[in-house]
Amino acid sequence: MPTDLMRVSAPPATPHSNGRNANIVAIALTAALITLQLIGLAVLERSHAHAMHVSFPREPAACTEGAPAVVSQIPYD
Repeated sequence: MPTDLMRVSAPPATPHSNGRNANIVAIALTAALITLQLIGLAVLERSHAHAMHVSFPREPAACTEGAPAVVSQIPYD
């Protein structure tokens, strides 16, 4: 009878590694995709910040004060 209890509590001879391997692969792929997304976001923000930094000095300044523009009146019949 003690040998029966030992057999029940012993780990199985063939480990169930297929499910575990699939989980490990899924976790690795998820981590790789997240890493690629973060790298892409960092590159995008860097290029956007660089483009905005370069374009600001070249843009004309908005003039809010000053004389209003002269508009010619169109005569109506």
